[in-house]
Amino acid sequence: MFQTVLSSLSLGFLKSLEIFALTLLGAIPLGLIIAFGSMSRFKPLQYLVKLVVWVIRGTPLMLQLLIIYYGPGLLLGNNWWGGSSSGRFAAAMVAFIFNYSCYFSEIYRGGIEGIPKGQKEAGQVLGLTNTQIFFKVTLMQVIKRIVPPMGNEVITLVKDTSLVRVIAVYEIMWNGQSFIKSSGIIWPLFFTGLYYLAFSGLLTLLLGWVEKKLDYFKV
Repeated sequence: MFQTVLSSLSLGFLKSLEIFALTLLGAIPLGLIIAFGSMSRFKPLQYLVKLVVWVIRGTPLMLQLLIIYYGPGLLLGNNWWGGSSSGRFAAAMVAFIFNYSCYFSEIYRGGIEGIPKGQKEAGQVLGLTNTQIFFKVTLMQVIKRIVPPMGNEVITLVKDTSLVRVIAVYEIMWNGQSFIKSSGIIWPLFFTGLYYLAFSGLLTLLLGWVEKKLDYFKV
């Protein structure tokens, strides 16, 4: 029984890792794009982006998962995702990437707007373009500032991957919970906690190492 449980949890954890990695891969660049939109000088775009970010940050991720997966079929009569496991996974990724990109966008925006305006003005005096100022002056300082809050969101993402079970994506929590129904045992759920703790611990160490590497750059 122990080997069966361990094998099932390991397979589920691989799915959780896949969700985690793909979410970061999509949300990190998309978050930066959304941040630029929220800082746009074109007011209609700025207000629209801020409204979307407010809605996404103000509603539960679980609700967004359910709406994105079931919404097209119930509202439009056309289930874009289909009933397959790949369709459910695609819907989950859309929800996760968009949700976390909105959170990341606010972190980016705070980091960018926290840079003193005098530095941009100094770059302009030196003849640098806005693009050169961003990449050569602003960006490294922004990275330094956003690592701690981004780290918090990354750790939260590890645990949020368990939410995909509401649309029947078989990650580690789903697999652990299944043993309650099939075998009447609860201890596999405690083992799922060990998986989460181990991965979160590794990420904490990695993020701490990144912060130390950036200590040379004082802000």
